[in-house]
Amino acid sequence: MKKYAEMTKEELIAEREALLKRYNDFKDMGLNLDMSRGKPGKDQLDLSMDLLKYNNYIEDGIDLRNYGILDGIPSCKKLFADLLDVEPKNILLGPNASLSIMFDYLAQAYSHGVCGSTPWNDIPDIKFLCPVPGYDRHFTILEYFNIKMINVPMKSDGPDMDKIEELIKDEKVKGMFCVPKYSNPQGITYSDEVVRRIAALKPAAEDFRIIWDNAYCVHELYDEGDTLLNIFDVLGDYGNEDMVIEVCSTSKMTFPGAGISALAASDNNIADIKRRLNCQTISYDKMNQYRHVKFFGDVEGIKAHMKKHAAIMRPKFEMVIKHLENELKTRGIASWINPKGGYFISLDVMNGCAKRTGELCKEAGVTLTTVGATYPYFNDPNDSNIRIAPSLPPVEELDIAAQILCVSVCIACAEKLLETK
Repeated sequence: MKKYAEMTKEELIAEREALLKRYNDFKDMGLNLDMSRGKPGKDQLDLSMDLLKYNNYIEDGIDLRNYGILDGIPSCKKLFADLLDVEPKNILLGPNASLSIMFDYLAQAYSHGVCGSTPWNDIPDIKFLCPVPGYDRHFTILEYFNIKMINVPMKSDGPDMDKIEELIKDEKVKGMFCVPKYSNPQGITYSDEVVRRIAALKPAAEDFRIIWDNAYCVHELYDEGDTLLNIFDVLGDYGNEDMVIEVCSTSKMTFPGAGISALAASDNNIADIKRRLNCQTISYDKMNQYRHVKFFGDVEGIKAHMKKHAAIMRPKFEMVIKHLENELKTRGIASWINPKGGYFISLDVMNGCAKRTGELCKEAGVTLTTVGATYPYFNDPNDSNIRIAPSLPPVEELDIAAQILCVSVCIACAEKLLETK
């Protein structure tokens, strides 16, 4: 296939007509396929049904059905401590989703400050750094608190550290959201060098906090996955023990609506958060914590369970990648990264074509993540990024959905080029 940029106007018109015929055939199928969110499929959810069989809620003589144990039951704290490679005393267990932990932490900083600092609500025009493309839910939280978001471009090994090191000289910059392993949506894992440079940051704001959203810490697609340097192993080298708040959850391990979230942080941060929790709750769901401990057993049990997830997810990712390779690569109109884990594929199409691609997909019955959502304020400056979520549809449906996506990309790019011919 000749690259689109090398085609004459007549060749592009002929290409578009052939694509539209194929596209209309898909439209006539009356499809309703969803690749909008990173939802586990039914077969993944079925893997955890045995979680519900446990009903003896006594641990160390304590009835877990009752009030108490604010920071989580010891056995579950140890499970998450082993998973994140920190001490149990530096773990707090939370509600069913890490999104709630992140929102609550920002709310605490906003209303009462961080470890005794000035409440962020009392400081005008505060800012957060946002590696882009990034996770739309992070951006939604920041927008809710009216915190200005600053784009930081992602590179092949993590965010642009030169830019971050320059931006943090501004004391109004109070923090950064990031997904350091299998980043949402690109699937990039931060290199050791990037993790060390983050750990060594010297921000002007003493209450600068990095929300280290380690959502995909064990979400490999292949036996040989990526390795992320434990940032808590290096923060102390630079006197920055308090700078990072790490979160994770079992949302994409067991049940997204009924999982467990966890927070890992320094002694100072844990004490600060506990003061707020003492006012906020008596305890989170200890019965669910107990069920998860019994179900997994230990970290090796988690890893074995996640291999079952990988066996389901891997063919879905490979199906989408196959169509991207077959239909877009030779046309020279798109690029992507083949991730080793996580939940998404990040597709960059020709500038000015992403929204049009999304419209075409929707008309043909394929729902994508809202185009632009991978940037703060839904403002993708190049209108080029599309987040693909392959997890929910069965492989057979993904086969069709990926073809529709590719045809839509081709039509959008052909149309764009014809505007200049």
